[in-house]
Formats: sequence, structure tokens, C-alpha cells
Amino acid sequence: MGEIASSRQLRMGYVRWALLTVPLLLFLGYASSQVGNNGFGNRWFDALDKPPAMPPGWVFSVVWSVLYVLMGLALAMILNARGARWRTMALMLFTAQFALNLAWSPMFFAAHQVTAAFVTILMMFAIAFAATLAFGRVRPTAAWLMVPYLAWLVVAATLNWQVMVRNPNAETLVPERPSTQIRLR
Repeated sequence: MGEIASSRQLRMGYVRWALLTVPLLLFLGYASSQVGNNGFGNRWFDALDKPPAMPPGWVFSVVWSVLYVLMGLALAMILNARGARWRTMALMLFTAQFALNLAWSPMFFAAHQVTAAFVTILMMFAIAFAATLAFGRVRPTAAWLMVPYLAWLVVAATLNWQVMVRNPNAETLVPERPSTQIRLR
């Protein structure tokens, strides 16, 4: 039976999806950062020679939170576009790039695999770019919501590259453990 949904029903369908996707992406992003022991305060990361362009630690939390909200809204638009021709491809590409996104923090911060993390972020960008194009074929607004994420991936890849170049021994670096002992000389 060919039923046509009202604009109100379509909006409510989108809102329901957004109420699921936004908190889910925020939670998964947060969980990945906790598994990875992200950023400043991580003894290994603190011991690295960081590029001068490295933003303060709080910037990463704010930026990633905003990006996960935007991605969640974009994803909700695609999920709500039932029957759209490119929907399945867009969802598969989004899922693939998001899996890489979640793997990056533990790979970089916990496993100290700076080079593998750089390769991962390049793959993430390529797949996220393809997902954005597919989103654009389903809902152009969803594609535009992905653009800040693509821009930030360029920034993150540049920082990853600079850390890799400035710290050729990063993968084997073991920072000295803090001691509570007083040393007399």
C-alpha cells in the first residue's frame, strides 16, 4: 500500500532517529577516548615533542563533542530516508569510517602506534569523504553536516604526521615513572 507520510510524521521520524544517534555517537566517542587514555595527562603523550600548532587539550574535547553531534544529526537524516537509492551505501561507508574513528584513539594513545594511526586517519578521511558524497545523494544537508568533520580530520592528520616526524622513537618511548621517593645526591 502506497502511504504518504505527512511532513510532521517525517520530522518526528527524524527526531526519533536523532535522539538515538546523537547520544550513541557521543557515548562511543567518549568510550574510545577512555580506552585510549586520550591526550594531555597521558604520560606517554606528555613525553612527546609536540608541534607548536598543537591546540590545548580542552579544544579536542569540545571539537570532538560538536563533531559527534553533527555526525549524529547527519546519520539520523540518512536513517530517516527510507527507500532512498544511496541510503544503504551511505550507511555502510559511514559505519566503516566511524569504526576507524573509534579505533584511532586506542591505537595512537594506548598502543603508541603513531605510524599505524596516521595510516588509519588517512583511510578514515577517504572513507568519510566517500560517505559524505553518498550522504549528499540522499540528503544534501546531511552531507554539509559532515564537512566540519572532514576539515577536522585534515587538522588531526596533520598533527598526527607532525608528531610522527618529530618523534621517530614514539612507538618505543617509555616515559620515566613518577616516583614518590626523595633522591639525595
